[in-house]
Amino acid sequence: MAETTANTDDLSRDEAADLLQGLAHELRGTGDANIRIGNKTLTLQPSSTVEYEIEAEERSPMLGGNREAVSVTVSWELEDTGAE
Repeated sequence: MAETTANTDDLSRDEAADLLQGLAHELRGTGDANIRIGNKTLTLQPSSTVEYEIEAEERSPMLGGNREAVSVTVSWELEDTGAE
């Protein structure tokens, strides 16, 4: 069963950019990635190749709100380490 950890905050643009840069730093290179989500830190094991998806949404006022959003998803299959 999959376990999901999520967090939502209202931040300044600079604070949001800092969090994204921290995530990018953890994904760069090899080894584990320590990802902070709210008050919790998860240790993940990204593979050497990841799937990257970015999506932008523009909603007009005629469709119920004047809002824009960007969603980024980075996912990967766990690599077989040979340990059982």
